[in-house]
Amino acid sequence: MNRREFLGLATKSAAGAATMGLVSCGSEDEVTNTPASVAATTAPSVADETTLTEAAQTDAALPNIEWQMATSWPVALDTIFGGAEVFAQRVAAMTGGKFVITPRAAGELAPGLEVLNVVEQGAVPAGHTASYYYVGKSPVTAFGTALPFGLTARQQNAWLYEGGGLELLQQYYRSRFNVVQLPAGNTGAQMGGWFNKEIETTADLQGLKMRIPGLGGQVMNKLGVTVQVVAGGEIFQALQTGAIDAAEWVGPYDDEKLGLQDAANFYYSPGWWEPGPTLEVQIGVPEWDKLPEIYQEILQTAAHQANTQMLARYDARNKEALERLIQGGTQLRSFSQEILEAAEQASFALYDEFSQADSDFKSIFEQWKKFRDDIQIWHSVNETDYMKYIEAQTGQ
Repeated sequence: MNRREFLGLATKSAAGAATMGLVSCGSEDEVTNTPASVAATTAPSVADETTLTEAAQTDAALPNIEWQMATSWPVALDTIFGGAEVFAQRVAAMTGGKFVITPRAAGELAPGLEVLNVVEQGAVPAGHTASYYYVGKSPVTAFGTALPFGLTARQQNAWLYEGGGLELLQQYYRSRFNVVQLPAGNTGAQMGGWFNKEIETTADLQGLKMRIPGLGGQVMNKLGVTVQVVAGGEIFQALQTGAIDAAEWVGPYDDEKLGLQDAANFYYSPGWWEPGPTLEVQIGVPEWDKLPEIYQEILQTAAHQANTQMLARYDARNKEALERLIQGGTQLRSFSQEILEAAEQASFALYDEFSQADSDFKSIFEQWKKFRDDIQIWHSVNETDYMKYIEAQTGQ
């Protein structure tokens, strides 16, 4: 693409953005206006955090609060469970210990795949989970984590914080689940999972039993895979015993901790179903609405730090973990062009089906896809050229 072509696309994109309105859904779960106390904002600045901290710590009238937080993670996964811990630590530090949140491992307060349900029911005040575990309740939840062939971690954050995505999701969550959601972690692009045999063509996927949640699982089902959803702490046993033939989790650092390299030999990339998945804090609206506004602001600030810090930790730790896996005998493989093309085609066919059946999904998808198309144009102009040069220099 030359400069003139790019500028032409950018002009069309700007014109389209000027005419795009807010999501409007005509179902019984009609989205309402976001209350000011939960309005999506851009990332808080250091000055904002300092001001909030000083105000919270010096205001003797602020209440002491203790919450238990359900999570979807085993404690052993210190980076992903660590997202919940960072969030809780920042809240406690900024409030001078007045607001204490205790993250609990999956299974202690709720099963790992039931966090949204118990928060929605009011059984616990808050949770830390991946929203795409709940696509059975609504396919819209996938936008809170990742869509196959969707946004990278940077692009996802851009859509959430600056592209209107967080506002749309917060409106929907409040209306549909009576829950406030805050981005609070991102793993970066995930790996394509562990397989007990090589996968070269779509024919090799037929009848394969694979642990893969979210819309990625539904796409795999379209490609002939028998999909199973298994909580993280149960993947190793299922893969080792042959209950499943393949499984995806996160990436080298976490997968090594689960011991998946001891249950399957072939490790594939890329995880096209999760190019930049967000994890989130979910808070029941009744609990949120009872909080002083300064506590609401602190929760948003703490969630943002958890979001950025988790991604940094994964990026810093995955390379060495991958080297250890390969040295231990793991066979690294890439999905073939045939599989990637078939998966992308099946993904967008699935989005068409959802859009025809669900007006909420359709409204958010149209806004999301325009943002995706526009930001991919920009990244293809500059960043892709740089990465191509680096790849040529390193020979990787």
